[in-house]
Amino acid sequence: MLKIAHSSLYKHDLPEGHRFPMEKYELTPQQLLHEGSFSEENFFTPGTPNIKAILAVHDREYVDSLLNLTLDRRAIRKIGFPVSKTFVERELHIVQGTIESAEYALEHGVSMNVAGGTHHAYPGHGEGFCMLNDQAVAAQYLLDNKTSIHKILIIDLDVHQGNGTAKIFQDNPAVFTLSMHGANNYPFKKEESDLDIDVPDGTEDDAYLDQLKSVLPELIEAQNPDFIFYLSGVDILKTDRLGRLHCTVDGCKERDRFVLQSCKNLEIPVQVAMGGGYSSEIKTIVEAHANTFRLAQDIYF
Repeated sequence: MLKIAHSSLYKHDLPEGHRFPMEKYELTPQQLLHEGSFSEENFFTPGTPNIKAILAVHDREYVDSLLNLTLDRRAIRKIGFPVSKTFVERELHIVQGTIESAEYALEHGVSMNVAGGTHHAYPGHGEGFCMLNDQAVAAQYLLDNKTSIHKILIIDLDVHQGNGTAKIFQDNPAVFTLSMHGANNYPFKKEESDLDIDVPDGTEDDAYLDQLKSVLPELIEAQNPDFIFYLSGVDILKTDRLGRLHCTVDGCKERDRFVLQSCKNLEIPVQVAMGGGYSSEIKTIVEAHANTFRLAQDIYF
């Protein structure tokens, strides 16, 4: 059974007019349940992580400033969300959701988090709607606690570079970071991933998929990872307000199919986080995200 982390805390009320589509965290699981693709048994509610796991990736001073709500205004503006006790609790549950779904993936081959993919969070600060780097925390957790895990590959296909993730693991040979992202998009000062693939503005399905398919199989073979984290942002869509690429929902679906089928064929467990999606119509975002869950169910179960 596909296990999916989800919490009512994932959808947090934001000021009116805020550009982040927070409602997708409620509507996506509702859609999957409504259509009958999944049942309540597929979903689990994560708890909160051991702070030790977070401190393996993030600086103590930064973590303390989140927990004690002492971030200054500049740091809060950089994150892009109003920071409150409930919002910090939300972030902690997202991190734990990714940790727990990674553990499920070790058992069942794949597991997912309705939220997550907070790849702009650095060791000592947050930015770009990211406060704590959930997949980075979970990757380090596996390395520290699972004797079978020695090498991890992070496949980040969000339209924005995983700058925080790249920075966190820049000197860690146990984690290989791949970021395939819009060349001219945020962040405008990029970090150096182990492999960065810069995608030109206006790239459509065929060119995007050709580039991914020409790189990923050889990369997986070369790195021979014991575990893969996949960030499946749907902000590569032409309809995305923050994207600049011209992929379709079908193209995005084929991207997910290729990554998940590759992991399944090679019997490498994979944890999937949703990442970004900012299309003008919420139904487009929900459908693109829902496709990722449907594919995981079809391919693995």
